[in-house]
Amino acid sequence: MTRFLLIYHRQPFEEVLNSQGQTQRIPPRSPNGIVPSLTGFLQHLPHPDGAGWLAWRLTHEEEATVRVDEVRVEASRPNDNPLRVLRLGLTQAEVGSFYHVTSKAALWPILHSFPSEFDEQAANWGRFQAVNRKFAQAAAESLEAGGTAWIHDYNLWLVPGYLRALRPDLTIGFFLHTPFPGPDVFGILPWREEILRSLLCADRVGFHVARYAENFAQSAECFCRAEPSRRRSVGRHLAQLGSVLHQVSYPTALLSKDHRTHVDVAPIGINTQLIQQVLRRRQTGLEIANIRAQLGVEKIIFSVGRIDYTKGSKEVLDGFDRLLSRHPEWVGRVKLVLTSVAPAKGMSVYEDIQLEIEQRVGNINGRYSELNWVPVLLFTTPIGFEELVAWYAAADICWITPLRDGLNLVAKEYAMAQQDRAGVLILSEFAGSVIELDEAIHVNPYSRDSMDAGLDRALTMTPEEARGRMRAMGQRLRLRSLSSWTRRMTELFANRELTLDPAE
Repeated sequence: MTRFLLIYHRQPFEEVLNSQGQTQRIPPRSPNGIVPSLTGFLQHLPHPDGAGWLAWRLTHEEEATVRVDEVRVEASRPNDNPLRVLRLGLTQAEVGSFYHVTSKAALWPILHSFPSEFDEQAANWGRFQAVNRKFAQAAAESLEAGGTAWIHDYNLWLVPGYLRALRPDLTIGFFLHTPFPGPDVFGILPWREEILRSLLCADRVGFHVARYAENFAQSAECFCRAEPSRRRSVGRHLAQLGSVLHQVSYPTALLSKDHRTHVDVAPIGINTQLIQQVLRRRQTGLEIANIRAQLGVEKIIFSVGRIDYTKGSKEVLDGFDRLLSRHPEWVGRVKLVLTSVAPAKGMSVYEDIQLEIEQRVGNINGRYSELNWVPVLLFTTPIGFEELVAWYAAADICWITPLRDGLNLVAKEYAMAQQDRAGVLILSEFAGSVIELDEAIHVNPYSRDSMDAGLDRALTMTPEEARGRMRAMGQRLRLRSLSSWTRRMTELFANRELTLDPAE
Protein backbone atom coordinates (compact mmCIF):
# COMPACT_ATOMS: atom_id res chain seq x y z
CA MET A 1 0.00 0.00 0.00
CA THR A 2 1.01 3.63 -0.51
CA ARG A 3 1.22 6.35 2.15
CA PHE A 4 1.46 9.35 -0.21
CA LEU A 5 0.17 9.24 -3.80
CA LEU A 6 0.86 11.97 -6.31
CA ILE A 7 -1.68 11.89 -9.15
CA TYR A 8 -0.92 13.45 -12.52
CA HIS A 9 -2.06 12.26 -15.94
CA ARG A 10 1.49 12.01 -17.37
CA GLN A 11 4.13 9.48 -16.38
CA PRO A 12 7.34 10.95 -14.89
CA PHE A 13 9.44 9.64 -17.75
CA GLU A 14 9.50 9.35 -21.52
CA GLU A 15 9.43 5.96 -23.23
CA VAL A 16 11.67 5.58 -26.29
CA LEU A 17 12.82 2.64 -28.39
CA ASN A 18 16.54 1.88 -28.38
CA SER A 19 18.52 0.46 -31.33
CA GLN A 20 17.47 -3.08 -30.31
CA GLY A 21 13.79 -2.16 -30.42
CA GLN A 22 13.47 -2.29 -26.63
CA THR A 23 11.53 0.31 -24.65
CA GLN A 24 13.65 2.51 -22.41
CA ARG A 25 12.43 4.96 -19.79
CA ILE A 26 14.34 8.24 -19.70
CA PRO A 27 13.87 11.40 -17.60
CA PRO A 28 12.12 14.43 -19.17
CA ARG A 29 14.28 16.58 -21.45
CA SER A 30 14.00 19.63 -19.17
CA PRO A 31 14.73 19.62 -15.42
CA ASN A 32 12.08 22.33 -14.97
CA GLY A 33 8.34 22.16 -15.41
CA ILE A 34 5.58 20.15 -13.75
CA VAL A 35 7.07 16.65 -14.02
CA PRO A 36 10.58 17.40 -12.63
CA SER A 37 9.04 19.62 -9.93
CA LEU A 38 6.76 16.85 -8.74
CA THR A 39 9.52 14.25 -8.93
CA GLY A 40 11.67 16.47 -6.72
CA PHE A 41 8.79 16.87 -4.30
CA LEU A 42 8.49 13.10 -3.84
CA GLN A 43 12.22 12.89 -3.11
CA HIS A 44 11.86 15.47 -0.33
CA LEU A 45 9.13 13.59 1.54
CA PRO A 46 10.15 12.31 5.00
CA HIS A 47 9.48 8.71 3.87
CA PRO A 48 9.83 8.68 0.05
CA ASP A 49 9.81 4.88 0.01
CA GLY A 50 6.12 5.00 0.93
CA ALA A 51 5.24 7.38 -1.92
CA GLY A 52 3.99 6.68 -5.42
CA TRP A 53 3.03 8.44 -8.66
CA LEU A 54 -0.26 7.53 -10.38
CA ALA A 55 -0.51 8.19 -14.14
CA TRP A 56 -2.11 6.59 -17.19
CA ARG A 57 -0.52 4.12 -19.60
CA LEU A 58 -1.82 3.17 -23.01
CA THR A 59 -3.78 -0.07 -23.30
CA HIS A 60 -5.43 -1.56 -26.38
CA GLU A 61 -8.79 -2.59 -24.92
CA GLU A 62 -10.94 -0.70 -22.46
CA GLU A 63 -10.78 -2.61 -19.20
CA ALA A 64 -13.99 -3.59 -17.45
CA THR A 65 -12.39 -3.11 -14.04
CA VAL A 66 -9.71 -0.67 -12.96
CA ARG A 67 -6.30 -2.34 -13.06
CA VAL A 68 -3.04 -0.77 -12.03
CA ASP A 69 0.44 -2.03 -12.72
CA GLU A 70 3.60 -0.81 -11.00
CA VAL A 71 7.04 -0.01 -12.35
CA ARG A 72 10.10 1.29 -10.55
CA VAL A 73 12.20 3.94 -12.23
CA GLU A 74 15.76 4.55 -11.10
CA ALA A 75 16.45 8.13 -10.06
CA SER A 76 18.42 10.32 -12.45
CA ARG A 77 20.45 11.85 -9.59
CA PRO A 78 22.81 10.07 -7.15
CA ASN A 79 21.41 9.29 -3.68
CA ASP A 80 17.79 9.71 -4.81
CA ASN A 81 15.30 6.90 -4.26
CA PRO A 82 13.77 4.88 -7.12
CA LEU A 83 10.37 6.20 -8.12
CA ARG A 84 7.32 3.95 -7.77
CA VAL A 85 4.96 4.60 -10.68
CA LEU A 86 1.44 3.16 -10.59
CA ARG A 87 -0.10 3.07 -14.07
CA LEU A 88 -3.78 3.04 -14.91
CA GLY A 89 -4.64 1.56 -18.29
CA LEU A 90 -6.52 3.85 -20.70
CA THR A 91 -7.31 3.26 -24.36
CA GLN A 92 -6.32 5.66 -27.11
CA ALA A 93 -10.01 6.56 -27.43
CA GLU A 94 -10.22 7.42 -23.72
CA VAL A 95 -7.07 9.54 -23.82
CA GLY A 96 -8.13 11.25 -27.03
CA SER A 97 -11.56 12.11 -25.64
CA PHE A 98 -10.75 13.19 -22.10
CA TYR A 99 -7.41 14.92 -22.80
CA HIS A 100 -6.97 15.84 -26.46
CA VAL A 101 -10.58 16.92 -27.02
CA THR A 102 -12.59 17.67 -23.87
CA SER A 103 -9.67 19.18 -21.94
CA LYS A 104 -8.25 21.17 -24.84
CA ALA A 105 -11.41 22.16 -26.74
CA ALA A 106 -13.68 22.92 -23.79
CA LEU A 107 -11.71 23.46 -20.57
CA TRP A 108 -8.43 25.00 -21.77
CA PRO A 109 -10.01 28.02 -23.55
CA ILE A 110 -12.14 28.95 -20.53
CA LEU A 111 -9.26 28.63 -18.07
CA HIS A 112 -7.23 30.96 -20.30
CA SER A 113 -10.13 33.39 -20.83
CA PHE A 114 -10.76 32.62 -24.51
CA PRO A 115 -14.55 32.05 -24.57
CA SER A 116 -14.61 32.31 -28.37
CA GLU A 117 -12.54 29.10 -28.57
CA PHE A 118 -14.90 27.18 -26.25
CA ASP A 119 -16.55 24.23 -28.01
CA GLU A 120 -19.11 22.44 -25.83
CA GLN A 121 -20.20 20.16 -28.66
CA ALA A 122 -16.69 18.75 -29.05
CA ALA A 123 -16.62 17.71 -25.39
CA ASN A 124 -17.62 14.27 -24.16
CA TRP A 125 -18.30 15.04 -20.51
CA GLY A 126 -19.47 11.53 -19.76
CA ARG A 127 -16.13 10.11 -20.91
CA PHE A 128 -14.27 12.82 -18.95
CA GLN A 129 -16.19 11.82 -15.81
CA ALA A 130 -15.48 8.14 -16.43
CA VAL A 131 -11.71 8.67 -16.75
CA ASN A 132 -11.65 10.78 -13.58
CA ARG A 133 -13.59 8.04 -11.76
CA LYS A 134 -10.97 5.51 -12.84
CA PHE A 135 -8.20 7.65 -11.41
CA ALA A 136 -10.15 8.07 -8.17
CA GLN A 137 -10.83 4.35 -7.88
CA ALA A 138 -7.19 3.48 -8.57
CA ALA A 139 -6.09 5.95 -5.89
CA ALA A 140 -8.65 4.63 -3.40
CA GLU A 141 -7.41 1.07 -3.87
CA SER A 142 -3.72 2.05 -3.64
CA LEU A 143 -3.65 4.28 -0.54
CA GLU A 144 -3.36 2.99 2.99
CA ALA A 145 -5.69 4.14 5.78
CA GLY A 146 -5.21 7.84 6.54
CA GLY A 147 -2.96 8.32 3.50
CA THR A 148 -2.57 11.41 1.35
CA ALA A 149 -3.44 12.02 -2.30
CA TRP A 150 -2.12 15.09 -4.16
CA ILE A 151 -3.88 15.61 -7.51
CA HIS A 152 -2.55 17.87 -10.24
CA ASP A 153 -4.13 19.98 -12.94
CA TYR A 154 -7.50 20.53 -14.54
CA ASN A 155 -7.59 17.22 -16.44
CA LEU A 156 -8.27 15.51 -13.10
CA TRP A 157 -10.31 18.07 -11.19
CA LEU A 158 -13.23 15.70 -10.68
CA VAL A 159 -10.97 13.23 -8.84
CA PRO A 160 -11.13 14.99 -5.42
CA GLY A 161 -14.91 14.61 -5.25
CA TYR A 162 -14.97 10.98 -6.38
CA LEU A 163 -12.07 10.09 -4.10
CA ARG A 164 -13.62 11.77 -1.07
CA ALA A 165 -16.78 9.69 -1.55
CA LEU A 166 -14.75 6.48 -1.78
CA ARG A 167 -12.22 7.25 0.97
CA PRO A 168 -13.32 9.91 3.50
CA ASP A 169 -10.30 9.03 5.67
CA LEU A 170 -7.77 10.45 3.21
CA THR A 171 -6.06 13.84 3.15
CA ILE A 172 -6.67 15.19 -0.36
CA GLY A 173 -4.81 18.03 -2.05
CA PHE A 174 -5.16 19.58 -5.50
CA PHE A 175 -2.84 21.94 -7.42
CA LEU A 176 -3.79 23.85 -10.57
CA HIS A 177 -1.02 24.70 -13.04
CA THR A 178 -3.12 26.95 -15.30
CA PRO A 179 -4.82 30.29 -14.69
CA PHE A 180 -8.21 30.28 -13.00
CA PRO A 181 -10.55 32.92 -14.50
CA GLY A 182 -13.12 35.08 -12.75
CA PRO A 183 -16.69 33.83 -12.20
CA ASP A 184 -18.01 35.62 -15.30
CA VAL A 185 -15.72 33.50 -17.52
CA PHE A 186 -15.58 30.29 -15.48
CA GLY A 187 -19.38 30.36 -15.34
CA ILE A 188 -19.49 29.65 -19.09
CA LEU A 189 -18.69 26.01 -18.35
CA PRO A 190 -21.93 24.01 -18.12
CA TRP A 191 -20.21 21.78 -15.53
CA ARG A 192 -19.08 24.63 -13.28
CA GLU A 193 -20.85 23.48 -10.08
CA GLU A 194 -19.70 19.89 -10.50
CA ILE A 195 -16.08 20.99 -10.90
CA LEU A 196 -16.15 23.40 -7.97
CA ARG A 197 -17.89 20.96 -5.62
CA SER A 198 -15.23 18.39 -6.42
CA LEU A 199 -12.42 20.86 -5.62
CA LEU A 200 -14.16 21.84 -2.39
CA CYS A 201 -13.91 18.21 -1.31
CA ALA A 202 -10.13 18.63 -1.13
CA ASP A 203 -8.36 19.64 2.07
CA ARG A 204 -6.01 21.95 0.15
CA VAL A 205 -6.25 23.64 -3.25
CA GLY A 206 -3.12 25.37 -4.56
CA PHE A 207 -2.40 27.97 -7.25
CA HIS A 208 0.67 29.72 -8.64
CA VAL A 209 -0.69 33.24 -8.30
CA ALA A 210 -2.87 35.02 -5.72
CA ARG A 211 -5.19 36.34 -8.44
CA TYR A 212 -6.06 32.76 -9.48
CA ALA A 213 -6.76 31.85 -5.84
CA GLU A 214 -9.03 34.87 -5.50
CA ASN A 215 -10.89 33.99 -8.72
CA PHE A 216 -11.41 30.42 -7.51
CA ALA A 217 -12.75 31.63 -4.16
CA GLN A 218 -15.15 34.02 -5.88
CA SER A 219 -16.44 31.27 -8.18
CA ALA A 220 -16.87 28.87 -5.24
CA GLU A 221 -18.78 31.55 -3.37
CA CYS A 222 -20.87 32.50 -6.40
CA PHE A 223 -21.87 29.05 -7.65
CA CYS A 224 -21.59 26.86 -4.53
CA ARG A 225 -22.19 29.35 -1.71
CA ALA A 226 -18.85 28.53 -0.14
CA GLU A 227 -17.84 30.90 2.65
CA PRO A 228 -14.36 32.45 2.30
CA SER A 229 -12.45 33.26 5.47
CA ARG A 230 -9.11 34.30 6.93
CA ARG A 231 -7.76 36.55 4.17
CA ARG A 232 -3.99 36.70 3.84
CA SER A 233 -2.03 39.66 2.53
CA VAL A 234 0.41 39.11 -0.29
CA GLY A 235 3.95 40.47 -0.03
CA ARG A 236 4.29 43.77 -1.87
CA HIS A 237 6.83 42.38 -4.33
CA LEU A 238 4.29 39.70 -5.32
CA ALA A 239 1.19 41.91 -5.37
CA GLN A 240 2.22 43.75 -8.58
CA LEU A 241 0.40 46.94 -7.64
CA GLY A 242 -1.24 48.51 -10.66
CA SER A 243 -0.71 45.51 -12.94
CA VAL A 244 -3.09 43.04 -14.59
CA LEU A 245 -2.41 40.38 -11.93
CA HIS A 246 -2.61 42.89 -9.07
CA GLN A 247 -3.88 41.11 -5.96
CA VAL A 248 -3.07 42.26 -2.43
CA SER A 249 -4.85 39.44 -0.56
CA TYR A 250 -6.80 36.24 -0.96
CA PRO A 251 -8.88 33.93 1.29
CA THR A 252 -6.86 31.10 2.79
CA ALA A 253 -9.88 28.89 3.48
CA LEU A 254 -13.35 28.11 2.10
CA LEU A 255 -16.11 26.50 4.14
CA SER A 256 -18.65 24.39 2.25
CA LYS A 257 -21.07 21.89 3.85
CA ASP A 258 -19.01 21.77 7.05
CA HIS A 259 -15.83 20.95 5.15
CA ARG A 260 -12.91 23.40 5.22
CA THR A 261 -10.69 23.70 2.15
CA HIS A 262 -7.39 25.55 2.60
CA VAL A 263 -6.25 27.74 -0.30
CA ASP A 264 -2.51 28.03 -1.02
CA VAL A 265 -0.46 30.27 -3.31
CA ALA A 266 2.95 28.84 -4.24
CA PRO A 267 4.52 29.58 -7.66
CA ILE A 268 6.85 26.77 -8.72
CA GLY A 269 10.52 27.68 -8.87
CA ILE A 270 13.27 26.50 -11.20
CA ASN A 271 16.45 24.51 -10.64
CA THR A 272 18.74 27.54 -10.41
CA GLN A 273 21.83 25.53 -9.43
CA LEU A 274 21.58 23.25 -12.44
CA ILE A 275 21.38 26.19 -14.84
CA GLN A 276 24.52 27.64 -13.32
CA GLN A 277 26.25 24.24 -13.54
CA VAL A 278 25.40 23.95 -17.24
CA LEU A 279 26.74 27.44 -17.89
CA ARG A 280 30.07 26.57 -16.26
CA ARG A 281 30.67 23.65 -18.64
CA ARG A 282 33.25 24.20 -21.35
CA GLN A 283 30.93 22.68 -23.97
CA THR A 284 28.23 25.23 -23.16
CA GLY A 285 30.69 28.06 -23.69
CA LEU A 286 31.61 26.64 -27.08
CA GLU A 287 27.92 26.33 -28.03
CA ILE A 288 27.23 29.94 -27.03
CA ALA A 289 30.13 31.16 -29.17
CA ASN A 290 28.99 28.96 -32.05
CA ILE A 291 25.43 30.35 -31.90
CA ARG A 292 26.69 33.94 -32.00
CA ALA A 293 29.08 33.18 -34.83
CA GLN A 294 26.56 31.30 -36.96
CA LEU A 295 23.80 33.91 -36.63
CA GLY A 296 26.25 36.76 -37.17
CA VAL A 297 23.99 39.59 -35.99
CA GLU A 298 24.24 42.35 -33.38
CA LYS A 299 21.05 41.35 -31.56
CA ILE A 300 19.55 37.89 -31.13
CA ILE A 301 15.90 37.83 -30.02
CA PHE A 302 14.84 34.46 -28.59
CA SER A 303 11.21 33.46 -28.07
CA VAL A 304 10.23 30.07 -26.65
CA GLY A 305 6.77 28.51 -26.69
CA ARG A 306 4.59 25.94 -28.33
CA ILE A 307 1.86 26.04 -30.94
CA ASP A 308 -1.14 27.27 -28.97
CA TYR A 309 -3.34 30.34 -29.39
CA THR A 310 -2.58 31.32 -25.76
CA LYS A 311 1.21 31.50 -26.28
CA GLY A 312 1.25 34.66 -28.40
CA SER A 313 3.61 33.42 -31.13
CA LYS A 314 1.58 35.14 -33.86
CA GLU A 315 1.72 38.41 -31.93
CA VAL A 316 5.51 38.09 -31.55
CA LEU A 317 5.92 37.57 -35.30
CA ASP A 318 3.66 40.52 -36.08
CA GLY A 319 5.63 42.70 -33.66
CA PHE A 320 8.93 41.69 -35.26
CA ASP A 321 7.46 42.43 -38.69
CA ARG A 322 6.51 45.92 -37.50
CA LEU A 323 10.01 46.46 -36.07
CA LEU A 324 11.65 45.84 -39.44
CA SER A 325 9.12 48.11 -41.10
CA ARG A 326 9.41 50.92 -38.51
CA HIS A 327 13.17 50.71 -38.16
CA PRO A 328 14.73 49.55 -41.43
CA GLU A 329 18.14 50.27 -39.89
CA TRP A 330 17.74 46.96 -38.02
CA VAL A 331 17.41 44.97 -41.23
CA GLY A 332 20.40 42.62 -41.41
CA ARG A 333 21.43 43.39 -37.80
CA VAL A 334 18.80 41.49 -35.75
CA LYS A 335 17.38 37.98 -35.93
CA LEU A 336 14.34 36.44 -34.27
CA VAL A 337 14.75 32.80 -33.20
CA LEU A 338 11.30 31.41 -32.50
CA THR A 339 10.68 27.97 -31.04
CA SER A 340 7.03 27.02 -31.45
CA VAL A 341 6.91 23.31 -30.71
CA ALA A 342 4.34 21.37 -32.69
CA PRO A 343 1.54 19.78 -30.62
CA ALA A 344 1.34 16.09 -29.81
CA LYS A 345 -0.52 13.78 -32.17
CA GLY A 346 -4.25 14.07 -31.77
CA MET A 347 -4.25 17.81 -30.99
CA SER A 348 -6.15 18.78 -34.16
CA VAL A 349 -7.44 21.92 -32.44
CA TYR A 350 -4.01 23.53 -33.06
CA GLU A 351 -3.49 22.62 -36.72
CA ASP A 352 -4.74 25.98 -38.04
CA ILE A 353 -2.51 27.88 -35.62
CA GLN A 354 0.56 25.98 -36.80
CA LEU A 355 -0.25 26.88 -40.39
CA GLU A 356 -0.71 30.56 -39.51
CA ILE A 357 2.64 30.70 -37.70
CA GLU A 358 4.47 29.06 -40.60
CA GLN A 359 2.79 31.45 -43.06
CA ARG A 360 3.83 34.49 -41.02
CA VAL A 361 7.44 33.27 -40.87
CA GLY A 362 7.41 32.69 -44.62
CA ASN A 363 5.98 36.16 -45.32
CA ILE A 364 8.55 37.95 -43.13
CA ASN A 365 11.48 36.01 -44.56
CA GLY A 366 10.19 36.52 -48.09
CA ARG A 367 9.92 40.31 -47.72
CA TYR A 368 13.03 41.15 -45.72
CA SER A 369 15.66 38.49 -46.41
CA GLU A 370 19.00 39.49 -47.86
CA LEU A 371 21.74 37.42 -49.48
CA ASN A 372 23.49 36.63 -46.17
CA TRP A 373 20.64 37.24 -43.70
CA VAL A 374 17.25 35.68 -42.98
CA PRO A 375 15.22 37.52 -40.30
CA VAL A 376 13.39 34.60 -38.65
CA LEU A 377 14.64 31.16 -37.65
CA LEU A 378 11.79 28.80 -36.67
CA PHE A 379 12.13 25.61 -34.60
CA THR A 380 9.08 23.32 -34.32
CA THR A 381 10.81 20.50 -32.42
CA PRO A 382 11.88 20.60 -28.75
CA ILE A 383 15.38 21.76 -27.85
CA GLY A 384 17.32 19.75 -25.25
CA PHE A 385 17.89 21.52 -21.95
CA GLU A 386 21.68 21.98 -22.19
CA GLU A 387 21.30 23.44 -25.69
CA LEU A 388 18.41 25.60 -24.50
CA VAL A 389 20.57 27.09 -21.74
CA ALA A 390 23.19 27.96 -24.37
CA TRP A 391 20.52 29.74 -26.41
CA TYR A 392 19.38 31.63 -23.30
CA ALA A 393 22.92 32.80 -22.64
CA ALA A 394 23.55 33.74 -26.28
CA ALA A 395 20.32 35.74 -26.70
CA ASP A 396 20.38 39.50 -26.19
CA ILE A 397 16.60 39.60 -25.70
CA CYS A 398 14.12 36.96 -24.59
CA TRP A 399 10.60 37.79 -25.79
CA ILE A 400 7.98 35.92 -23.75
CA THR A 401 4.55 37.43 -24.32
CA PRO A 402 1.76 34.85 -23.97
CA LEU A 403 -1.79 36.15 -24.11
CA ARG A 404 -2.39 34.16 -20.93
CA ASP A 405 -0.16 31.75 -19.02
CA GLY A 406 -0.46 30.07 -15.63
CA LEU A 407 3.17 30.78 -14.76
CA ASN A 408 5.81 30.38 -17.54
CA LEU A 409 9.15 28.98 -16.41
CA VAL A 410 11.00 29.96 -19.61
CA ALA A 411 11.11 33.57 -18.42
CA LYS A 412 12.66 32.44 -15.12
CA GLU A 413 15.19 30.20 -16.88
CA TYR A 414 16.32 33.04 -19.15
CA ALA A 415 16.77 35.44 -16.24
CA MET A 416 18.85 32.84 -14.39
CA ALA A 417 21.01 32.12 -17.46
CA GLN A 418 21.75 35.85 -17.85
CA GLN A 419 23.17 36.48 -14.37
CA ASP A 420 26.61 37.55 -15.63
CA ARG A 421 25.29 39.01 -18.87
CA ALA A 422 23.32 41.99 -20.15
CA GLY A 423 20.26 40.32 -21.65
CA VAL A 424 16.81 41.86 -21.51
CA LEU A 425 13.56 40.03 -20.73
CA ILE A 426 10.32 41.20 -22.34
CA LEU A 427 7.44 39.60 -20.43
CA SER A 428 3.68 39.61 -20.84
CA GLU A 429 1.58 41.16 -18.07
CA PHE A 430 -0.68 38.12 -18.42
CA ALA A 431 1.99 35.52 -17.54
CA GLY A 432 1.88 34.35 -13.92
CA SER A 433 5.66 34.66 -13.52
CA VAL A 434 5.39 38.44 -13.96
CA ILE A 435 4.65 38.70 -10.22
CA GLU A 436 8.19 37.50 -9.46
CA LEU A 437 9.99 39.24 -12.33
CA ASP A 438 9.28 42.89 -11.71
CA GLU A 439 12.50 44.03 -13.41
CA ALA A 440 11.50 42.57 -16.79
CA ILE A 441 9.99 44.89 -19.39
CA HIS A 442 6.27 44.28 -18.91
CA VAL A 443 4.11 44.58 -22.02
CA ASN A 444 0.49 44.09 -23.00
CA PRO A 445 0.50 41.53 -25.86
CA TYR A 446 -2.95 42.70 -26.96
CA SER A 447 -1.57 46.19 -27.65
CA ARG A 448 0.61 46.84 -30.69
CA ASP A 449 1.91 50.07 -29.17
CA SER A 450 2.89 48.30 -25.93
CA MET A 451 4.67 45.49 -27.79
CA ASP A 452 6.48 47.95 -30.06
CA ALA A 453 7.57 50.18 -27.18
CA GLY A 454 8.79 47.19 -25.17
CA LEU A 455 10.87 45.85 -28.06
CA ASP A 456 12.34 49.28 -28.82
CA ARG A 457 13.32 49.70 -25.19
CA ALA A 458 14.91 46.25 -25.04
CA LEU A 459 16.99 46.93 -28.15
CA THR A 460 18.34 50.21 -26.78
CA MET A 461 18.76 49.43 -23.05
CA THR A 462 22.27 50.05 -21.74
CA PRO A 463 24.29 47.02 -20.58
CA GLU A 464 24.61 48.53 -17.09
CA GLU A 465 20.83 48.79 -16.65
CA ALA A 466 20.25 45.32 -18.10
CA ARG A 467 22.79 43.69 -15.75
CA GLY A 468 21.26 45.41 -12.73
CA ARG A 469 17.79 44.14 -13.64
CA MET A 470 19.06 40.60 -14.17
CA ARG A 471 20.90 40.54 -10.85
CA ALA A 472 17.74 41.59 -8.99
CA MET A 473 15.64 38.90 -10.67
CA GLY A 474 18.31 36.25 -10.11
CA GLN A 475 18.47 36.97 -6.40
CA ARG A 476 14.72 36.48 -6.12
CA LEU A 477 14.75 33.30 -8.19
CA ARG A 478 17.44 31.75 -6.00
CA LEU A 479 15.37 32.45 -2.89
CA ARG A 480 12.27 30.91 -4.50
CA SER A 481 13.94 28.00 -6.28
CA LEU A 482 12.52 24.59 -7.08
CA SER A 483 14.05 23.05 -3.95
CA SER A 484 12.51 25.84 -1.85
CA TRP A 485 9.08 25.13 -3.40
CA THR A 486 9.29 21.41 -2.67
CA ARG A 487 10.26 22.06 0.96
CA ARG A 488 7.36 24.45 1.45
CA MET A 489 4.83 22.08 -0.09
CA THR A 490 6.15 19.19 2.03
CA GLU A 491 5.59 21.30 5.15
CA LEU A 492 1.98 21.92 4.13
CA PHE A 493 1.16 18.24 3.91
CA ALA A 494 2.99 17.53 7.16
CA ASN A 495 0.67 19.99 8.92
CA ARG A 496 -2.89 19.82 7.59
CA GLU A 497 -3.90 23.13 9.21
CA LEU A 498 -0.83 25.09 8.16
CA THR A 499 -1.39 28.12 5.95
CA LEU A 500 1.20 29.26 3.45
CA ASP A 501 2.73 32.70 3.41
CA PRO A 502 3.39 33.52 -0.27
CA ALA A 503 5.82 36.28 0.73
CA GLU A 504 8.24 33.80 2.35
